[in-house]
Formats: sequence, structure tokens, C-alpha cells
Amino acid sequence: MYAPYSPATRLLATLDLLQSRPSITAEQLAERLEVEPRSVRRYIMMLQQMGIPIEAERGRYGGYHLRPGFKLPPLMFSDDEAVAVTLGLMAAQQSGLAGTVPAVEGALKKIERVLPAALRAQAQAIQATVALDLAATEVPLSTHLLTFSSAAHTQRTLHMRYHSREAEPVWRDFDCYGLVHYERRWYAVGYCHLRSDIRVFRLDRVLAAMPGSAAFTRPNDFDCLAFAIARFRDMPDTWLIEVLLEAPLIAVQGMVPPAFATLEETADGACTLLRAYDRSLDHSARFLASLGVRFQVRSPAELRAALRRLADELHMIADA
Repeated sequence: MYAPYSPATRLLATLDLLQSRPSITAEQLAERLEVEPRSVRRYIMMLQQMGIPIEAERGRYGGYHLRPGFKLPPLMFSDDEAVAVTLGLMAAQQSGLAGTVPAVEGALKKIERVLPAALRAQAQAIQATVALDLAATEVPLSTHLLTFSSAAHTQRTLHMRYHSREAEPVWRDFDCYGLVHYERRWYAVGYCHLRSDIRVFRLDRVLAAMPGSAAFTRPNDFDCLAFAIARFRDMPDTWLIEVLLEAPLIAVQGMVPPAFATLEETADGACTLLRAYDRSLDHSARFLASLGVRFQVRSPAELRAALRRLADELHMIADA
């Protein structure tokens, strides 16, 4: 029912009901919208004034219908809007809340029907290849999300330039099996031709990516999320660093390499939350000290010990 919504929402609901059936009476519309029949007549007149060709049939079995052949124009979504809508519906679908799955599936199908062909293909690729870790509170977008999801959906090898912590950026061919969001980061899971192995790559470290012409076959029943989580757990020497920098984002973003850490502005804009994975807490301590801004360590507690060791070293050097 549409009763809790505003008149504008009921107006759109009226149009939706007219599109979903060949004819509907004023009484049926009033019942579905939970309004008086005179309100239905007002909505019909407003839609007609907007140029929607609604025709009325008088008599006992009369009603309202859209003129045959009339179709609404395609939804005009930007790439980012199409991604946001699809991911939002997928999150609701995967949340497991009772009653959401059928409704979300219906909404996704409706959106697919009216999207232009290019955006429809992108939305389908995201649905087929993206897995969400719903314990996270936020799913930030990645600039490479569409490129990787489309390559995974069409099973086409990607040519990407990747910057790891240990080495200079290198080009490599990559068969993307799927995408995973885990602990506020996007990861691509698939076969790396350079290393001849299935690997997990952080999308924020991808400097460039372009689809190639070679095709690949994705392994049957391959669980990208399970594989990525198992790989993360096999790296006990990697620390997740969370530090609150007491400076606005604009003041520090030029000093922090995107391949090393992500930055997020706080609600008041006064501070910046830095998150990074690092194998060496001593390295993290030296990096934070080099920024020249005050900061608060949120995690891990062991980072504070590394900072104390660094302070002792500097104190010894200053006294030498």
C-alpha cells in the first residue's frame, strides 16, 4: 500500500499501476492508494497535464489506461548512479531480512528493463560478480569497479598496472573471477598470469586497467569471498592500522600515497581517518611521524609501542 507516502509518491504510484495493467478503475486505484476516488481523479488530471496519454473509458466496466504504444523514456542514470542503485539493492537482497528478497529481485528486474543497454549490461555484471561483506557499515565505490566486474561477467582477461607495497608498478594480465568488499576495501580475486596463481588484488592499488581480447573460463563454484577471507587470515604478519590525523583531508591527502593508505574525512571535517595495511609497525610509526601532524592511534595497540621505540631512537640521536 502507498498510504504512508506523500502525494508526489502516490502520483508516481498511480503511473506505475497504470503501466502494470491494461486497464484499472478509479475504485481499484483508490483502494490501492488508500485515498478517496476524487483524489484519484486529481492524480489522473495531473499526469495528463504532464503529457502522459491517459485515456478514460466510461460505463460500468470502464476505467483508465495508457494509450497503446506509449512507453516512458529510459531511466537516465549516470554510471555512478547505476552502480549505487544496484549495490544498494544487492545489499538489501543479501542482508537476509525476511521479505526483502522477492521485493528486491522485482526491483532489480524493473530497473534492468528500463536502463539503456550499456548501463543494463554493467548492472548485470555487478550482480553476477560482486560479493559484499555485510558486516561492514559502508561500501565505498572504486573507480575500477565497472571495468573489473564487466571483465569478470564476460570472462575477458584484463591488462592492469598494479602497485604493490614491495615493488614498483608492473603490468600483468589478470582473469578476474569476481569482486569482494571486505573491511571497507574492494578486492579483485582471480588468476594472475604473471605469478601463475590465484591472487587477491586491492582495487585502490590498480593504477590502470583495460579489457583485453583473450577469454578465460571461471572455475565452477568458486567462492571469491571465502577465498579472499582465507587469504587474509593466512597473513598474520599484516597489521591493519587505524589512525585519526588531527588535520583536514585537504591538508594531508597529498602526503599519503593512495597505494599505502585510504583517507576518510570525519563528519565535522576537522580530522582525517587513515587506514592502511602494513607488515611493519616500525615502518608505520616512521611514516606517521614524517607527516608532521598530531594524531591519535585507534588500532592496533602495538603501534603505540613502535612509536615509543622511535621516540627513544630520536632522543638518543638528538643527545649524541
